[in-house]
Amino acid sequence: MKTNTSIFLDIRGLRYHCRVWGEAGRPKLFMLHGWMDVSASFQFLVDALQADWQVIAPDWRGYGLSAWGPADSYWFPDYMGDLDRLLAHLEPERAATLIGHSMGGNIASMYAGVRPERVARVVNLEGFGMSRSEPGKAPARYAKWLAQLADKPGFRDYADFADLAARMRMSNSRLTEARALYLAQHWGSENAAGRVELRSDPAHKLINPVSYQLEEAMACWRNVAASVLWIDGAESKTMERMRINAGEHEARKACFRQLSAHTIPEAGHMLHHDQPERLAGLIEAFLR
Repeated sequence: MKTNTSIFLDIRGLRYHCRVWGEAGRPKLFMLHGWMDVSASFQFLVDALQADWQVIAPDWRGYGLSAWGPADSYWFPDYMGDLDRLLAHLEPERAATLIGHSMGGNIASMYAGVRPERVARVVNLEGFGMSRSEPGKAPARYAKWLAQLADKPGFRDYADFADLAARMRMSNSRLTEARALYLAQHWGSENAAGRVELRSDPAHKLINPVSYQLEEAMACWRNVAASVLWIDGAESKTMERMRINAGEHEARKACFRQLSAHTIPEAGHMLHHDQPERLAGLIEAFLR
């Protein structure tokens, strides 16, 4: 495995952790993880890259080694605000290359439309937005959020890292035991009782009371000036779970002016775990 180091930055009043692979002076790639994930998730993809890069991957607020947010809910625009300040610290002089998975892909794509001059290239890994919201469900959605604020959900803990790794393999059978254990050791930490709990703020489990505005997202995507590589996993069930049909999927891709799209076989939603070598080949061909 390629070794990495940690840096910590003050970002909008929070202590932010970034994992860094590669030496200073090399071209930078910013890798942005998804919901309920951490920066170490990209280790296998970084290992598969052939060229000399400096890869920088933050733990989003409330995940991994970054501080938890000060409020009792997490809001999507805050991630874009955090990314903007991270780039101001780490890539102030030039447009950045962003590689985002799932939620991280959504953040990268939205940000590239909001700040088109700050982004040169985007690699979007299964970050195709959320299901279209139904305004009529707003009262029930707000009511559910209020109920969760009063009785906040939590995460279960695990007997040890091997127990957490086994749970991860139940969700993704393509994970080897070694890879699952590596991820578990970064995704979890030992608590005072000697059990393993997730490095995630339980507030991430709260429903977002504000419905997803697909039209606003698409307006941002249409404003993206960067070239975009869009990659899906052939065996991913995410679109089905989000009730996004094939026509809607194509309409979302059509928003981007400079887009190339690929589907990786034998890969699910976590394609950077399932097929890191194939994924790295596509990314580096795109960046060349």
